[in-house]
Amino acid sequence: SLLIFWNPPTTAQVMIEAQPTKLSEGKDVLLLVYNLPQNLTGYSWYKGQIMDLQHYIAAYTIDTEMIVFGPAYSGRETVYSNASLLIQNVTKNDTGSYTIQITKQGDETKGVTGHFTLYSPKLKQPGENRILILDNGTRNDTGPYECEIWGQVGSTPSDPVTLDVLYGPHIPSIFAPFPYYRSGEKLYLYCFADSNPPAEYSWTINGKFLKSGQDLFIREITTKHSGIYGCSARNSATGSSSSTSKTIKVS
Repeated sequence: SLLIFWNPPTTAQVMIEAQPTKLSEGKDVLLLVYNLPQNLTGYSWYKGQIMDLQHYIAAYTIDTEMIVFGPAYSGRETVYSNASLLIQNVTKNDTGSYTIQITKQGDETKGVTGHFTLYSPKLKQPGENRILILDNGTRNDTGPYECEIWGQVGSTPSDPVTLDVLYGPHIPSIFAPFPYYRSGEKLYLYCFADSNPPAEYSWTINGKFLKSGQDLFIREITTKHSGIYGCSARNSATGSSSSTSKTIKVS
């Protein structure tokens, strides 16, 4: 007899990649989406990491090939059937995070976030000063820096050094589709706090710990799930933390 051990292949995680990787103001950027799952019904793009109406750019329905634009649509975004998002003539206000919310048949939605920044190295006039000092550095100073040496025969740039500014977490925001629910319905809460590196999240109900993670999903809620839901965000690099809460009522 022959005994065969077979491990099913793991599903690759959905990823977002910005092209080109070095982007200057006024150019176009394409947010490519990789490893999309099967049996998709549609997807939605949001500016930032909060999936609410205010940050909603556009949604694409696969069956009807219909695109519905939202309040965050500027007229420069194009959504393609492969889920990629094109942003034309980018500005400083366009930089940051973008989230795609993927909807599968018979499954809850899932959000995946990617981001891009403008490449605008700091410039100093040629001279003998070999030191670059950034006063009151902010997150906008994040990026690659190069030193260029000039001589009679030309110039030679150094390898880029990337500056990563740590900050946060800011006060979190909890996204809940509705404040009121009925027993048996699904409850999905999503928490986000602007932070670098990304914050670590934990959930409580009425002060009692529930779980760790950025989202909270309860398949069938009951009246015992009514209460004050708290989300705490912590930045392990800065050692800072912040929290917020939201009241959910179940009838």
